[in-house]
Amino acid sequence: MMRIRRADQRGHADRGWLDSRHTFSFGDYHDPAEMGWGVLRVINEDRVQPGEGFGTHGHRDMEIISYVLEGALEHRDSLGNGTVIQPDEVQRMSAGRGVTHSEFNASREAVVHFLQIWLLPREFGIPPGYEQKCFPPEEKRSRLRLVASGDGRDGSVTMNQEADLYASLLDPGQRVSHRPAAGRLTYVHVARGLVRVNGQSLAAGDGARISDEAEIGIEAEAASEVLLFDLPPADRPDEASSLRAGQSS
Repeated sequence: MMRIRRADQRGHADRGWLDSRHTFSFGDYHDPAEMGWGVLRVINEDRVQPGEGFGTHGHRDMEIISYVLEGALEHRDSLGNGTVIQPDEVQRMSAGRGVTHSEFNASREAVVHFLQIWLLPREFGIPPGYEQKCFPPEEKRSRLRLVASGDGRDGSVTMNQEADLYASLLDPGQRVSHRPAAGRLTYVHVARGLVRVNGQSLAAGDGARISDEAEIGIEAEAASEVLLFDLPPADRPDEASSLRAGQSS
């Protein structure tokens, strides 16, 4: 089963310095049918104007991944980390029992375009943590490259959740496929380009909730960048509700 979420169906916040598109309910945007997919709770596509950003604010008990598409994102946090995230880098922050941080456009000239991704944690109240790694384009080209996982295998960043995040760069006509284990959930997000997912056309900003499919095939119709989430089965009432709201044939 697959349900497509079109880019223009997402929530939208325009604050002048920030243009943000919300795949799932976030901030002032609330839709009870769009509360997430399993443990995946947030995919925000953010564009931040030069020199602007999110001032110091707090998080707890959430796995937060930043994935930069264009520009550079400056990160500082209460753990003492101060870094700049560039395209092809993946940053993971485990908020755990509490962390504060800020995120600013590192440039005074160019917009930074990035995805902010949140997942529920496997364990609550852990010490906060941070990790950042680069995954060069050649590692993602024409394949699904594991960039975040629950066990850190294949050099991926390590999340406090039994979820896998893959990234892929595809040229027109190239195809990749993924076979989730029985009961697992899948979410595909098109960051750029145009692809067909199990025969259905998805453009930039589109996403697809997928369950009960033996294989997920992604074929590019244009140069594309795609994220694929392999997620654990829903095991809490709120997740089950999300499943029921999100499934269709």
